[in-house]
Amino acid sequence: MQEITHTASPVFKSAHAESEVLNRYKEHLRLWPVPNEQSYIPTRQGNTFVVASGPKSAPPIVLLHGTMSNAASWMREVTTWAKEFRVYAVDVIGDAGLSAPSRPSFASDAHALWLSDVLDGLDVPSASVIGTSMGGAIALDFAMRLPERVDNLVLICPGGVADKSIIWWALPLLLLGPWGARKVRERIIGKFPEPESDEAKKFAELTDLTFKNMVPRTENLPSFTDEQLARLTMPVFVLLGGRDVTMDSDVIKRRFERHIPHAEILLDPNARHYLGDRSAAIAQFLRRAYSADDAVE
Repeated sequence: MQEITHTASPVFKSAHAESEVLNRYKEHLRLWPVPNEQSYIPTRQGNTFVVASGPKSAPPIVLLHGTMSNAASWMREVTTWAKEFRVYAVDVIGDAGLSAPSRPSFASDAHALWLSDVLDGLDVPSASVIGTSMGGAIALDFAMRLPERVDNLVLICPGGVADKSIIWWALPLLLLGPWGARKVRERIIGKFPEPESDEAKKFAELTDLTFKNMVPRTENLPSFTDEQLARLTMPVFVLLGGRDVTMDSDVIKRRFERHIPHAEILLDPNARHYLGDRSAAIAQFLRRAYSADDAVE
């Protein structure tokens, strides 16, 4: 595919900030807990970085992280999923990973076409797509526009369904440096316990460095309509936190129950935007979905 050049939005505060974050990220990727292959896939938005794990002949799943993050956010879950699935952890464009810095509008079809290019480059006709937060909004948009490419859809605290505005209180704090960034994270995901392993400590340091050096996105995610939600006929699993300050989880639950009655919904009343490791529950959902599909065939 011929690569199209785009004017990139600034993802990091400076060239030095970019180098600092991405070098630390590359170091962290060496800790990937299972055998893996790392590659760049050419797309119309520029090159996209992907970490592939698990048996090549297994059902494929594609992982889309949240904003101000990268594929490293899935390192705990991949240990579970790579046992029985071919896992592709994708660095979303325009974020804190190794993919192109392009930030096309969420209101367009650009992200869906980008992800379609990624699947083409991986030679994957269709896959289960797992997205969290911003990645959940991208997954939803992709499933609505190109449903034939989505076998199963897993949405973890997905954006674009019942979002709350946080920029009015988050942006002033982010301008206060590391202290403010820490306060934003604590309000969104709660206070993290002290890391129990060296790998967890290094990921916490990478996260701190990212929040310090990255320019946050200011564009609102798309607001999906009831009609759009009702188009989703593939198996859907939604995981939500009852204390999520970035979205109204009760409204999300009601909208999915009303318009996607076949969706499975798990709402943890005590969880915030970060739900912790739910890889076992997601693996069980995928097993059921694929078993049902095999039975129909």
